[in-house]
Amino acid sequence: MYPALSKAAELLARGMALIGGAILIGLVVLTCISIAGRALLGLGLGFQPIRGIFDMTEIGIAAAIFAFLPWCQLQRGHAAVDLFKPVFPDAMNRLLDLLIDIAMFAAASVLAWRLYLGMLDKHRFTETTLILQFPVWQAYLACLIGAVAFALVAAFCVLRSGRTLVGLSPEADAR
Repeated sequence: MYPALSKAAELLARGMALIGGAILIGLVVLTCISIAGRALLGLGLGFQPIRGIFDMTEIGIAAAIFAFLPWCQLQRGHAAVDLFKPVFPDAMNRLLDLLIDIAMFAAASVLAWRLYLGMLDKHRFTETTLILQFPVWQAYLACLIGAVAFALVAAFCVLRSGRTLVGLSPEADAR
């Protein structure tokens, strides 16, 4: 069972990171096109900046950040203070890893919950972006997908740390 969960968590985190990367590449291309359009605007060639590029960038960057969180959690890439780690015994370090993963799961869950409530609020009041008039609730939904994936991966990380704490290596069931 654990190997299947491990594989699922890795696929989810990797897939979300790839989606986040694709979003960023798309934003870079759109920004370059918009800048080129702005530079060529006065030449009368029909080029112009992309209308609403600021709205697109704002929403895209937020969605990309949330898409990267699951991979960061799975790889233990979040900021950590390891000042005392070398002097603590291994059992204490494993306990600290578990406690940190529990805290990250709690934070990810609260983040997803609050994004969900915010999305409902934005949908109810039909709020839109200033330039494109894009429904803001859809931007919240894009971020919510990443936040839910983050919470799911964080839950797996709690399981992984708990297994390590009791002496089971993450690869123990893989054979």
